[in-house]
Amino acid sequence: MVLGIGVGMILGPTVGLVDEGTARLIGSWLAIPGRVFLGLIQMIVVPLVFASIISGLAASESVEQLRRTGLHAVGFFLTTTVVAVCIGLAVALIIRPGQFIDSALIQSMAPAPVAEASDLTTPSLADVPELLINLLPMNPLGAMVEREMLQVVLFAVIAGVALVTMRPEQSGPLVNLLSSLQEVCMTVVRWAMYLAPLAVFGLLAELTTRIGLDAILGMSVYVGTVLLGLTGLMLLYLAIVLIVVRSSPVRFLKEARDTLLLAFSTSSSAAVMPLSMQTAEKRLGVQSAVAQFVIPLGATINMTGTALYQAVAALFLAQVFAVEISMAGMLLIIVTTVGASIGSPATPGVGIVILAMVLTSVGIPTAGIALILGVDRILDMCRTAVNVMGDLVACMVLDRMAGRSPITPGGGLGR
Repeated sequence: MVLGIGVGMILGPTVGLVDEGTARLIGSWLAIPGRVFLGLIQMIVVPLVFASIISGLAASESVEQLRRTGLHAVGFFLTTTVVAVCIGLAVALIIRPGQFIDSALIQSMAPAPVAEASDLTTPSLADVPELLINLLPMNPLGAMVEREMLQVVLFAVIAGVALVTMRPEQSGPLVNLLSSLQEVCMTVVRWAMYLAPLAVFGLLAELTTRIGLDAILGMSVYVGTVLLGLTGLMLLYLAIVLIVVRSSPVRFLKEARDTLLLAFSTSSSAAVMPLSMQTAEKRLGVQSAVAQFVIPLGATINMTGTALYQAVAALFLAQVFAVEISMAGMLLIIVTTVGASIGSPATPGVGIVILAMVLTSVGIPTAGIALILGVDRILDMCRTAVNVMGDLVACMVLDRMAGRSPITPGGGLGR
């Protein structure tokens, strides 16, 4: 990031080592790894989301277990995700980070002309029922081709529940096939992540070459807004530990710190999933059956940090482009962000791709995503740690609902 900004400053308007045309040409070549990186992620996101959601739901061994534990888990995840989106919208409306970015600079870096603010419209309240009805995929394959992510998520959930109701000998082959598909997709994503340093360098160099350092400095307010929202969400989780689970938040952080640090380092809930299960069982005293069901499910559908980030990013870009978001637009952001975050795979770098779908749903230009991508890696690390914290808290809450107190086998939580 630092090297990319430095190269862009030297080539771009900040220092002006070369003329504008040459600087743009060099920036375009430097951005090639970033374009390839985004292409690989976009290529794999639909099959990865589809396979991950069905595999997570199919982890339940019976309809009774899915009803007893799954519904409570999904209810917890949905509730906290909605709250997270509301926190994100609140901090973005209060701080208004988009006011610190000159929209003319963003317009100048767009690969194609961006519509004027007066030409962009957000849905009215009367349009919301029809939009919600259209979320149900009439043609699942068409939804995949058109990259209608929320429809793909709904189809995957329906298919996953149907698989749970079937006999194992009937559902087993398809579950195994989807598990293999998920692993193939994650392998491709891991390959893409090798390009991440070059991608960040090239994209930031190209960006700074085009618009200079002023817009980058303005992003610090946006980053601070997202981190403030994530801090508020972490405090909410710790309050749940204290009030619902009746355990010490300080000791929870002590027992979970290794897992949270690994999540922060890898930016992947999937990569940290084995350690999350071990932490829940061995250090937090959660029943094995609860941990083995909730952690994989949470790694698939519990993306509260991602949802908060997408809400802040949507309002940030709306403010940059002077797009007024009505109450209906706010509601649509909540619904779309919750659905899209549930569909976000537990791998790094995908949230920025799904964000484009959220922006499109409320008429916000997607041209500014290149600016957000420059700082996305930092925010991805932070929001992944919050996502994993939510998985562990959910395990403790569901274990508590099962009538067990948080016990301390080998130094776990006490009451």
